Amino acid sequence: MNKKKLRLLVIGLVILLVSSGIATFAVLAGNKKSSAEKIRVACVGDSITEGTGYPADLSMLLGANYTVGNFGVGGSTVSLNSQNPYMNTSAFQKATEFQPNIVIIMLGTNDAHPDLEQYNGSFVDDYVKLVAAFQALASKPKIWIVLPPPVFNNESGISPQYFVLTVIPSIEQAAKQTDLPVINVYSALANYSDYFPDGVHPNSEGAKLIANEIYEAII
Repeated sequence: MNKKKLRLLVIGLVILLVSSGIATFAVLAGNKKSSAEKIRVACVGDSITEGTGYPADLSMLLGANYTVGNFGVGGSTVSLNSQNPYMNTSAFQKATEFQPNIVIIMLGTNDAHPDLEQYNGSFVDDYVKLVAAFQALASKPKIWIVLPPPVFNNESGISPQYFVLTVIPSIEQAAKQTDLPVINVYSALANYSDYFPDGVHPNSEGAKLIANEIYEAII
């Protein structure tokens, strides 16, 4: 091989390596951008959020373009007069720091405890305060209010009657007052009492149904 051909071969190899490097960098940069632009979904709630697989199921349904955070707190309430208001928890603080693009609020079940009936008059106002806190975030999230699944018995100390006659209508009123869309998980699971072993918390099948209802609303 003469010097001219050798020189051309070397130049060709250099161009190929440089081109490959640019292409690799472009792919990596594209992946990094894609990751940064994932849609952040904050699942806000009580033990039905924290202790079940619904947020994980929702993440699977939404796919790789979404990041789903579980910010549930067992025993938490909408009512600011209870012993465990959701707005006073560290999970609430973490949910706001998450700067979500979407917020799913599923609270109210624990507010049906007989000890909290005296605070029913402030329930809607307290719910509106919770919503306002998320609306004030820089990420300007889209918010859905969820009617929680039915309470099928009072073994956990929660009144099924008070829940359906007072709490559910109050949640609907809060949604109307804030002009936010509602996801009716209550009706969707009304005929699935066998998915709630203790009458309140869904098993894996119930969690999947909850996730599916929320997924359909988001999509």
